[in-house]
Amino acid sequence: MPRRLSRGRPGPLACAFLAAVLVLVPGARSLGLYTADDPLVVLGAGTLERSTFNSSSAWVVEFYASWCGHCIRFAPTWKALAKDIQDWRPAVMLGVVDCAESSNQKICTEFGIAGYPTLKFFKAFSKKPEDGIRLHHHGDDIQTLRDSIITSVERHEDVWPPACPPLEPISTAELHDFFQANNVTYLALIFENKDSFLGREVTLDMLQFENIAVRRVLKNNEELVRKFNVTTFPSGFLLVKDGSSSSIPMHGDSRPSYTNILQKLPGVIRGNTFTPTLLPSPRPKTTPPPWKVVDRKKLYMADVESAVVYSLRQEAVRTPFLSAEKLWALKQYVAVLVKYFPGRLVVMNFLRNLDLWLKPKTNVSESEWEEAVRNKKELPYARLPETTTWVGCQGEKRNYPCGLWTLFHLLTVQEAQISPKYGSPGEVLPAMRAYVRYFFGCRECAEHFEGMAAESMDKVRTKDGAVLWLWSRHNKVNARLAGTESENPKFPKIQWPPQDLCWSCQININGRRLWDERAILRFFKIHFSPGNIYLDFLKPERGPLARYGRDLEEKAHEAEGKLEEGGEEEEEENGRADEEEFEEDKKRRDKPETERVEKKKSGSERSGSPDLHKPSIVKMSTKTKKLEEDIVDLDTFSEQHYKNKAMKVPGQASNRHRRNKRDLGLVLMQDEGRKSFDFDAVWERPRHKDLGPQQLIGALEEEEEVREEGMVTVRRNQWFHILGVGFSRLDVSLCIVLYFLSSMCLLGMYTFFRMRTRYHKGRAGFPLA
Repeated sequence: MPRRLSRGRPGPLACAFLAAVLVLVPGARSLGLYTADDPLVVLGAGTLERSTFNSSSAWVVEFYASWCGHCIRFAPTWKALAKDIQDWRPAVMLGVVDCAESSNQKICTEFGIAGYPTLKFFKAFSKKPEDGIRLHHHGDDIQTLRDSIITSVERHEDVWPPACPPLEPISTAELHDFFQANNVTYLALIFENKDSFLGREVTLDMLQFENIAVRRVLKNNEELVRKFNVTTFPSGFLLVKDGSSSSIPMHGDSRPSYTNILQKLPGVIRGNTFTPTLLPSPRPKTTPPPWKVVDRKKLYMADVESAVVYSLRQEAVRTPFLSAEKLWALKQYVAVLVKYFPGRLVVMNFLRNLDLWLKPKTNVSESEWEEAVRNKKELPYARLPETTTWVGCQGEKRNYPCGLWTLFHLLTVQEAQISPKYGSPGEVLPAMRAYVRYFFGCRECAEHFEGMAAESMDKVRTKDGAVLWLWSRHNKVNARLAGTESENPKFPKIQWPPQDLCWSCQININGRRLWDERAILRFFKIHFSPGNIYLDFLKPERGPLARYGRDLEEKAHEAEGKLEEGGEEEEEENGRADEEEFEEDKKRRDKPETERVEKKKSGSERSGSPDLHKPSIVKMSTKTKKLEEDIVDLDTFSEQHYKNKAMKVPGQASNRHRRNKRDLGLVLMQDEGRKSFDFDAVWERPRHKDLGPQQLIGALEEEEEVREEGMVTVRRNQWFHILGVGFSRLDVSLCIVLYFLSSMCLLGMYTFFRMRTRYHKGRAGFPLA
């Protein structure tokens, strides 16, 4: 059985999910947001240049990432647009490229894709990636996108697509000789204002129909306006080759109505259905991996390592040249990973080498960065996984965002555990903010996060506060995205952690659901501890590297035991001696096989798990805490719970959920009024004075409003909080023991002198009153 990152009994199997062990993702070619059934062209690394370069059509290509929330919400609009303008082909072609696929990573970089989604327009007969220009549009609705495409086509008059009809207004002279120059029966004239797109849209709509032409007439063409006695705009007139004419019985800007009337005219027929001449070669039909049965109480090393791999090899490499600000952000991100990420040995070795390589750099090109993050044969003990493996974060529309959230929650908790509890707010949050600002592909998501960071991140004062800040903002994002197209129905965006999995994290008082931030903090420090990280579904290490990892694990456990006994300095020396241990390992490789087998056997007996699944770890200096029964995996939401946007209001709490209300730090739930918990307001909130338990409940009914984000907070009893500052539970326990002993001593002295007095009173000659 797979083992955790540190010692301890493995968690129970998620038996409730056994029925889903063979569930597959439907459709081998529908893993992205678009399929071959959509009226557009699905492009890739081998077909993008072949389709758009030297093409007689103008191309509009969407570069997207299948995990990007904005891309997911935009996909239905892009599909609807493709269906709406499919009659514009072959003059205008629509395509899509999924840059989240590793095979498309390089081509997306070559085309200068820095964020998702990116729409690029390629004029006819384009030659190079630089010919693609951003499709500027003021909105994501179909009308705006249509107008932007037409405007882009008209800007390239010198390379007009051969199949595209004229879109400029017709002149009086051209109209006079039109039927002599064109072999058609009908000519439809659309009278409109200069800024109207109706005439051009109808012209393109009739592109694939024969025996008819459509031209537009502007309002300022007074000669034609008088000739046809046009008084309202837009208006339509139909001219026939035999010299007759009639008005089109339509009023208003109704493009479908005009098109429908024209397509039904006698003799107007659709030509041969157009099919693209450069269809992309079909992608290999690989069988999707089976659904992985996971335990929601666990964290999976596969998820956080995959997030690291994707961020370094696909997100950071999208920038052709790392400017000073981006290079600084990348240095901070890698430094934080080296300091706080509890990864496997080979991954940590890779990150350390990368950190040392980055520190002296003042500028880094794209090719240099690609070489830096590549695994090298000469460094077999320092490498990143070649592919990403999503376990707790599996499922469509999740993967990388889920893994990145999990990674940064893990880093904030490790920072709070390893570094002093009080003092500066730490370095993880600033590094996360810089990474998201400069490298996170979903630009809309990055802007939302930057807005939250600019609003309150500077108010974080402690490392524990950083843990709570990130938790509260993650719940705020979940509330914003709940019920949208980017939500996976199997994993709804709920307020995490839910009550049935962590009952101590929230409480119900007088019908109000409140978070207990102290319980949340305790929960995070247990859930995001190295002892709760499992190596399930990762490829096991073999050979010398596995033996090296096991030796380091034994040293780490020994150092951890010394740390618990007060030997923290010795543990740090063991961490600094890793390189010496590696040299000693080379000598141990030549020992007899029987000795290695005995060592393996004894190690397996000690751990209770097969030796193959033992992890390789470095500097396990954080104590392994006992995993609570109800702790759940971040962002791994149960299929059978919480189909609504937020958690339902629970009923009356059972007796085992009742706690002393004087010992709570409470905030309202995120989903009440869709307002988020702002922990900054909690720490800055003036505490209630001289309130007992009953008074506290009464105060909740007439609570004071905290206007920042509309949250209502309830603080602990003031004097209890003051007395508890700076004292641990052990300190308080010792005080109680000393108080008890001193009381017993005083009682003993009182008894002794009382008995002595009585003894002397009973002796002869003792003076009596």
